[in-house]
Formats: sequence, C-alpha cells, structure tokens
Amino acid sequence: MCSLRGVVKVITIVGSLNIDIITKAGRYPKLGETLLGSGFQTKFGGKGANQAVAVSKLGGEVQMIGCVGSDSYGNDYLTYLQKEGISIDNVEPVTHTTTGTATIIVAEGDNSIIVVPGANFALTPEMIESKKDAIAKSEVVVLQLEIPMETVEKVLEIAKENNVTTILNPAPFQSIPSHWWEMITYFTPNEHEAAQLMKDVHFKEAYKEKMIMTNGSKGVLYYRNGKEYKISAPKVQVVDTTGAGDTFNGAFAYFLHEGYNLEETCKFATSAASLSVTKFGAQGGMPTLEELQKFMNGQH
Repeated sequence: MCSLRGVVKVITIVGSLNIDIITKAGRYPKLGETLLGSGFQTKFGGKGANQAVAVSKLGGEVQMIGCVGSDSYGNDYLTYLQKEGISIDNVEPVTHTTTGTATIIVAEGDNSIIVVPGANFALTPEMIESKKDAIAKSEVVVLQLEIPMETVEKVLEIAKENNVTTILNPAPFQSIPSHWWEMITYFTPNEHEAAQLMKDVHFKEAYKEKMIMTNGSKGVLYYRNGKEYKISAPKVQVVDTTGAGDTFNGAFAYFLHEGYNLEETCKFATSAASLSVTKFGAQGGMPTLEELQKFMNGQH
C-alpha cells in the first residue's frame, strides 16, 4: 500500500523492550533460602518489541519507537531488532537507567514475574515530540501500556492530527482517560480488559465498534453497526501461550495495513495467534506469511 509519493508507509510500534530473565526450579524458595534451579535462559521480550517482531515476520515494513539502556542488554536488543528487519532509527539508548527486565521464576507449574520498567519509562512525551515526523508518516501506529500514559497520549495526539490509524492494546490494564476513546481507531483488549473498559462510567455503547476483543482459544469478537460478530480460533496443540496476544496485535496491524477489511483482518490475526501457541517462546512461535498461509489452507 503506497502513499502518493510512491513511498511505502510503515507500521510504527511505540512501546516496551524488555529482556526476559527466566529461571526454572522444582519449587519456590522459602524466604532467605538458596535453592538450586533446573534451568536458565534470557529472551527478548516486552509487548512493544514482540509486536514489532510479529509484523516483521509477516513481511511488514516496521519501525520501533522506544528506549533501551546503554548497557549490554540494550546493545544486544538493538542488534537483534536489526537482524529481524526492524528499523531502530527511533530506539534511543539512555544512560541514566537500565534496559527493562522481566525476571520470571517458573516453578510448581506456575510462574511469578517481577518487571523493572527501566528505560521503558524514559520514553517521554518530549522524546515523542522529536519523533513527530516518523509517527505522522506511518500508515498504522500500535501502542500498549508498558510505557508512561502521558507518552501514549502524546503519540495518539500526533497520530490523530495526521489521520494515522491507531491500535491500542490496553495491557497491562490501566483505566483509559475518557478523551482517548475519540482518538483511537481500534482497541484490542482480551476478555478481562474488555470487561474493565466497559465498566468505566465514560464508556458509550458506540465505543464497542472500536473494540476487537480476543478471547484465547474461543477466538475474537467485534461489533459492526451494533451487531456482534465472532471469529472462531482454529483448534491447535497448545505448547506455550506466551506472546499469543502480541502475535494477534502485530498481525492485526499488518493485515489492516495491507488493505484487508475488518473481518478478513480478524481471521488472519486469529489464525496467526493460534499458530504461535504451537511453538515455545513469545517471539519464537510468531509465523511468517508463508507459514500462516500454509496453516490456513490446511484448516479447510
């Protein structure tokens, strides 16, 4: 899809970049106890970067706007994003804090997570102002809530002024200022986030038309002209659901950008999310366009 100047308009992801530090153990340690673990790994994560990788894997032209620390994690992340074909011209290394981390302890069939936002909270409205042109020239802008709320608002204002389509994935959930509803093209909450949004005193029935609700293995729900539509998720062998929501959001942005209508976009994105849970890891399971087409053809 091209602009009048013949330049391909990009998908811009504004959001978080985290390093996931995963430790596995047979049980949780008691307070003050040192325990021998059974496994350790580090992975690239953060909702923003995950969604950028999902777009890139499908073949989309994508740029990331965010912050990393001026540390080895930050350098590794920048190298990795470039390798994945994601533009890092607007990812800023900052010196006063570290790259964001999520420390995940997997034990007793469950997990506990401590997130240190670090550089993600260094992405300020002032920094966004300096990247105004990059946002204005985008076809679609995707946001989540792992960066400061005032930063999200600044992006929405610039996108609205320039008629850029916006997608807000309201996760992790926070109350949405009432004036945001008018600025956002699509919200992509899961069923829990959707229930919270609809409980808000400022919520209007008309806003349902902006909501694309994901509901895990049950698929997706959306509204058009007051009517409810459901897209079923294909049945798959689940290996790891981590990153399924991020895969959905990346694919939703990609197919919208490619000019598909809402129903087709939701079908493609639901299938991409379903396919992603058949492999381990948030980014590891994200499909290429070829893999997605093959999977969808096999569903008929």
